[in-house]
Amino acid sequence: METFPITFDDVRFAAENLAGVAHRTPIHSSRSLDARSGCRVFLKCEQFQRGGAFKFRGAYNAISRLSAEERARGIVAFSSGNHAQGVALAARILGVPAVICMPDDAPGVKLAATREYGAEVLIYTRTAVDREQFARAVAEERGLTIIPPYDHPHIIAGQGTAALELLTDQPDLDALVCPIGGGGLIAGCAVAAKGLKPDIRIFGVETEGADDVRQSLRAGKRVSISPPTTIADGIRTTAPGRLTFPIIQQYVEDVLLVSDEQVVETMRYLLLRLKLLVEPTGAVALAAMMAGALPADCRRVGVLLSGGNIDPALLAKLW
Repeated sequence: METFPITFDDVRFAAENLAGVAHRTPIHSSRSLDARSGCRVFLKCEQFQRGGAFKFRGAYNAISRLSAEERARGIVAFSSGNHAQGVALAARILGVPAVICMPDDAPGVKLAATREYGAEVLIYTRTAVDREQFARAVAEERGLTIIPPYDHPHIIAGQGTAALELLTDQPDLDALVCPIGGGGLIAGCAVAAKGLKPDIRIFGVETEGADDVRQSLRAGKRVSISPPTTIADGIRTTAPGRLTFPIIQQYVEDVLLVSDEQVVETMRYLLLRLKLLVEPTGAVALAAMMAGALPADCRRVGVLLSGGNIDPALLAKLW
C-alpha cells in the first residue's frame, strides 16, 4: 500500500486540536427520507459548522500548526468560497493576516462573508488565470504561507474529523457518501472511517461534467478536465489533488454522478421536507442517494451535507 500523507492518528490529533473551537455538527435523520431512499440515512450537517461549511475544520487545523514567524507574516489561500471563508475565519480567531484569492464568479454571499471575517480579497478571472499560480505569485511577493484548499496533510486530517464524529456517534454505518471536489473531504473522511471501521464502504459523488475524479479513477492516474460549469461551485475542480488521489484510489469504492437538476431537486427536498438549507455542493451526496445510485445492500448510510452557504440570488432563481 502506498504511504499516505496522513494516518488515522493525524485525524484524531486534528480532532483534539479542534475541540472547543469547531462545532460538533448535528446528525439529522428522517423517516420520510428513509422511505424515499430505501435505507436508513444519517445526514452529517456541516452547514452548521463555523463558516457554514466543513472547510473550517481543515483551515483551523492547518493555520494553528504554523510557526510564530509564519503566523506573523500572514497567509494566502485560493478558493471559490467555502475554503475562503474557513481560512478567513480561522485566521481571524488565531490573529493571522489573511489574503484570499477568489474567482470572478464566486458566489456573492461567500465573497462578502470572506471580507467580513477580515481577509483581504484579490479577484482573478477563473477562465483565464490558474488560481494556484496566482496565489503563489502573491505568496512570493509578500512572503506569505499558502494554505491550499485540499492538497495539504493538515487540511486533509482536519476535514476527516467530520467522519470521525459521524462514526463515533453512529458506529454501525455500512457506507459513507461524500461530495468530491479536490478530494480533501473524502480523503480525510476515508482515513477516519476506515480507521474506525475497516469494512465500511465509501462512495464519492460528482456532478456531470465535473467528473475529474471519476475519470481519474478509471484511467488509473490523475486526469485534468476543462473548468466545469456545474451549479455546484464547490466541486468545480479540474483535477484531483496530488495528495488526495492515492487515498481515493485505495479507499473509495466508486464515484457516482448526478445532474445539476437532481442537485436542485435535492436542495428543494431538504429545505421543504427536512427544513435544512444547503448550497448546491452540500446536496450532491444526498442527490445520489435519492437517485438510487448506491448498491442496494447499503442499508445504513452516512451522508455528508458539506455546507450551506448559498447565494440568496441563486436561491431565489432556483425557486
